[in-house]
Amino acid sequence: MSRARFLLLCPGQGGQHAGMFDLPRTNPAASALIDRLLDMQPKTGDDIFANLTAQPLIVTATLGMWQAIRDFAPAPALVAGYSIGELSAYGVAGAITPEQAVTLATQRAQWMDDCQQAAPGQALVSITGLTLANAGKLAGAYDYHISIETAEDSCIAGGPGAQADQLLQAIEAAGARGKRLPVAVASHTPYMQDAVAPLARALRAAAFQPIQAPVLAGIDAATVHEHARAVETLSRQLAEPIRWLACMDAAAEAGITVALELGPGGALSRMLQNRHPHIATRSVADFRTLDGIRKWLERAAEN
Repeated sequence: MSRARFLLLCPGQGGQHAGMFDLPRTNPAASALIDRLLDMQPKTGDDIFANLTAQPLIVTATLGMWQAIRDFAPAPALVAGYSIGELSAYGVAGAITPEQAVTLATQRAQWMDDCQQAAPGQALVSITGLTLANAGKLAGAYDYHISIETAEDSCIAGGPGAQADQLLQAIEAAGARGKRLPVAVASHTPYMQDAVAPLARALRAAAFQPIQAPVLAGIDAATVHEHARAVETLSRQLAEPIRWLACMDAAAEAGITVALELGPGGALSRMLQNRHPHIATRSVADFRTLDGIRKWLERAAEN
């Protein structure tokens, strides 16, 4: 009997691409779901990296892939999502329907964009090669806040774009590496505070079903099992840092042995594999066919 414990990873923005629906569309039920979800989304142009376009698209791709593999995938012991992926995670866990998830993703993106318009000129900067404590101190000197903790010496910080070049110079002077990211919204920082209450109200009003698998909260890596806690953590994470490093460690501590990133992209699977190489980890982006995913899951569960 297999003792495998299965983790599903739901990505955030950055990995979307023109072909991200191709693989799940090879499953008829998934293709029909993707069509329904795409029909719900605002027609905002061709820029799939624009916030209001990207967030519902990523939720659609993730939940479309889950629909494509759920008949043969093991029941997850845990689900974790990175930024907007945390909303997808509740769809995977059965707490909300795919349609609810896309509606909430669209509203979330709009409220974040409203915050950006109220305080324009925001930026995100990656910092690699400094401890989280030192990165936080350095970023704070330029009015930046830690947005996402990705490793013990790697994070993302958000703040005023006008200070980005000075911060990057200071990072280099400290012997570390920095890069300005192509994002104009300082997500997971106090810049997004005015979006927290509207999202909390929308989540509170949503009809939640019983959560079928615990979801890791990005803000503290604790497991969430019920609606009230989901409302709190999903809304607070807009203006508080995502502790992804702690989430990866929490998955390992929970005895996870197999992890699959639902896509688009493979950033989460790479981070988890680097952090906890004993966990058999892949992304759906690694495979050409759904049958390839099925066979890998079967082999991974046997090991």
